[in-house]
Amino acid sequence: MRKTFHTLLLLFPLLVISQTSKESLQKRVTSIVDSSHTNNLVLKQSFEVNVALDSVWNAYTTKKGWESWATSIAEIDFKINGIIKTNYNKDGKIGDDTTITLHIINYIPKRMLTLQAEITKNFPEFMKEDEKDLYNMILFEKISPTKTKVISYGIGYKHNEKYMSLIKFFIQGNEQSYLNLISYLETGKPSVKY
Repeated sequence: MRKTFHTLLLLFPLLVISQTSKESLQKRVTSIVDSSHTNNLVLKQSFEVNVALDSVWNAYTTKKGWESWATSIAEIDFKINGIIKTNYNKDGKIGDDTTITLHIINYIPKRMLTLQAEITKNFPEFMKEDEKDLYNMILFEKISPTKTKVISYGIGYKHNEKYMSLIKFFIQGNEQSYLNLISYLETGKPSVKY
């Protein structure tokens, strides 16, 4: 399996980082598209970060965490069948038409988180038909007391020309988001602030 619907979750605008910082961070995220199942694609993206597992988990599961590395505004009701609402527009508000809503399908504390995005007008129309099939499963692994591995699987993309084009956008946007997360966790500052 290889993908991450974290992609939808992390549909960030492309960000600009200083060239030196970008080059040193960029080699840290791996992206692989698996098309071993004829009708579906899986986007697997992984990285390691030099901080404790608790810090990484909090970045994904709290308002403060999301607003520190991923989005301008977040609202979190963290529980099974809960929601994560985000807005990347610093002048926007939760609930306006630029809000992205992620449903928390399930989780195992500090091990796994499964999300499903609501497809809004900001996503391509063809994705609406596949909304029920699109998930992001994120795995968290403690490597040492000060090192954590994250593997994100975007599941449910269809193996066709429309999705192949979209996957390129998702890979680039997600990699940028993960680099922002790595920077925030290791330095206290995201590489780009929303």
